[in-house]
Parts: sequence; structure tokens; C-alpha cells
Amino acid sequence: MLEQETNPTISKSTGLPRKRFYRARAHSNPLSDSHFPVPISPSHVDYSLHYPHFFPPADQVNCSKKIQFADIGCGFGGLLISLSTLFPEVLMIGMELRDKVTEYVKERILALRVSNPGQYQNISVVRTNSMKYIPNYFENGQLTKMFFLFPDPHFKEKNHRRRVISPHLLDEYAYVLGVGGIIYTITDVEELGEWMRSCLENHPMFEALTKEELEADPVVKLLSSATEEGQKVARNGGQTFQAVFRRIVPTS
Repeated sequence: MLEQETNPTISKSTGLPRKRFYRARAHSNPLSDSHFPVPISPSHVDYSLHYPHFFPPADQVNCSKKIQFADIGCGFGGLLISLSTLFPEVLMIGMELRDKVTEYVKERILALRVSNPGQYQNISVVRTNSMKYIPNYFENGQLTKMFFLFPDPHFKEKNHRRRVISPHLLDEYAYVLGVGGIIYTITDVEELGEWMRSCLENHPMFEALTKEELEADPVVKLLSSATEEGQKVARNGGQTFQAVFRRIVPTS
């Protein structure tokens, strides 16, 4: 309590970190060389640091749980927190390039664990560049869901290679997604929405979910409401563009 009273970054009323102390640029250049530790391979990811409730250090080797959901460019962690209670036994991680934002999400999760004993133990965040290091974190077929919510549109054509959904990056996502795994995308930029849908439609290892499947999936409803960006678009009466596709085995 004393620390909470003297630490201006923590809200006295909620015990959660105050976002204004962790503000950063809306997006970062994914092609720049940032300096942070990267595991050599998925087997070198220390799960006990991220999920101590599920991975006591002494028992880590005996636990077969693996991360199943990845929120790419997780921002301030709104989607992770919403998904955590919806899928309490599923391990999920947010991947964020901005250091201040990553630190905010870490503090937010820790505070939620303290104020809600037994909850939010299945979510974590890591500072990394997902456009470069996805295979360092996930094995072939490990993931069941990947999220790309309100990514940087990189409007200039010369910068389209920086977009987080592209034909060559979909090859990597198809590698770490199991058959039947789902990619969720949403944006408020129509041209980017068309780009992401086109990339997915033209990739042989993805097919669109049907209208009935979208309506039955509880996750779809969170795409536009769980994140700060989505809430801002809703407040301003903006339009969003979704593309939700399933990983399939390509037909020969």
C-alpha cells in the first residue's frame, strides 16, 4: 500500500498502472534493429517467467502446456485481458515492439493478478519484433489463434513491405498455426482491410470463415471492442474492416 501511495505511476483507486506514464509513438518501424533478448528457439522460451502459476520453476520440465494464442502488436493489452477470463486455461502472449507499452502491459497484468487472485495467470507480454522472430517463439503448428488488431497501415506504397500481413509473412504464420487455427484481423483503414483480406484470400493455406462461423465465434465480438484503438473508432463513429481466416491444408 505504501508503494502505491508514493508511486505516481500507479492509480490509487484501481491499483493499476496509469497509461499516461507509458505513452509512446503509435507505431514503431519493424525493420529497424532494436536491442532486446530473443530466444534461440521455442524450447528456450522460459515459461516460468511468464506464467509462474502454471510453471513453478522446479516443475517446468514436466508441464506440457504451451502458448496457443498470440496477439501481434498487442498495444496496451486490452484484448489479452478480455480473452484471459474467456479462456482461463489457455496460455496466451502479447508481442509488442514499443518498450514503454510493453512495460505498461507487464505492470497491468501483475496488478490484475494481485487484485484478482487466481485470475490473469494465463497471459503475458514480451517485447519483440514479431516480423522477425515469430519462429523463435513458436513451434510448427503450436498456435490456435493469432490476432492482428489495428496494425500500422504504412500508407506509402514503398512502405507496404513493413505491413504485418503480407504474402511472405503469411508463410510464417501458417507454419506456427496448427491446421484449423485462426487469424483475426481488423482495421479502420479500408485500403488496409482490403489488402489484408486479399493477402489471405490468395494464400493457399488459408480460407475465410463462413458468416455462420463468425457469428458463433465469441472472439469476433471482441475485435472491435476490447482494444483502445477499437474503442476510439467506436466513439468517433468510424467503420471497421475485418478478415478472419482459417489455416487449412492446401489441396494439390
